[in-house]
Amino acid sequence: MADLAGSAENKGALAVPKVAESFDQVLPVQSAAIFREFQNGRIIVREIYDNNRSELVANPLYNLIFSHFSHFRTLYEHLGSELVFNDSGAFFYLKENSDDESEEHDENAFRVQVVLLLIGRYFARSGRDLEYLGRPDAGLKEEDIASMDRDDEYRDMLRAARFEKGLPEALEYLDKRNLAFRCGAQRYFLSTAGMHFLNELVREYEVEGGA
Repeated sequence: MADLAGSAENKGALAVPKVAESFDQVLPVQSAAIFREFQNGRIIVREIYDNNRSELVANPLYNLIFSHFSHFRTLYEHLGSELVFNDSGAFFYLKENSDDESEEHDENAFRVQVVLLLIGRYFARSGRDLEYLGRPDAGLKEEDIASMDRDDEYRDMLRAARFEKGLPEALEYLDKRNLAFRCGAQRYFLSTAGMHFLNELVREYEVEGGA
């Protein structure tokens, strides 16, 4: 019997496409998990908070992207996005290349900035170093959240960012995006990504204030 595959190839039939090597190294379920994180507006940080163990643990999705960065960068480039790695904050995020997403992105960025600035201002006014905002054993405690939520100025600024329910709603917004972690009934601390963006905002305002 003639070799059908060879015969078809000789006749110019379409050959079965080869799967890129990088796709052999990443399971579809793993890619799907990462895709869902980005689709839900989350940043993928190096460590996530494990409430059961009450400590920060390694994020397997971060490690997967880090180990196969070229693969995921090419994948999301084909989907119209740019996969960005922030070394100082140890996190990955997606940057949309389409102008269609710009308005929504700008609004989300504005809301995040408002919350981070208010938290940073409150913490600085209380005489504490901003670094403590990124520590699981420190961060914002229940009394801090209650104090900020009673402040009319803070509430007005949060309403301007469409947080009608005040600071608890704003902190939940950060938590859903991995910019902050909830570590108890009414306690939060900023992730490395949240601390990075807060420090960037502080630097911007320092430059503007000194200009």
